[in-house]
Amino acid sequence: MQKLVNVIAVVSGVVSLTVVGTAGYVYVNKDAIIQSVTDKALGSLGGLGGALGGGALGGDALPIGTPDLAPAADAPAQAAVPTNPF
Repeated sequence: MQKLVNVIAVVSGVVSLTVVGTAGYVYVNKDAIIQSVTDKALGSLGGLGGALGGGALGGDALPIGTPDLAPAADAPAQAAVPTNPF
């Protein structure tokens, strides 16, 4: 029984040291990790105008499909507000 308790204690210590070591590594290298993630995220955009539809570079003001999102010309300016029944 004592051997089982000793094994559990050693495993618990290893797990604790692993968690503390990982947290320490992330804390020390947080700036490099953030920079790496930022570079990968910006690299996946495929250039400045690629995913932005060219709008940032003076192209069309709105991407294709946005006229469907605009209200119709004959739509009321504001939806009717229900009255209080009480």
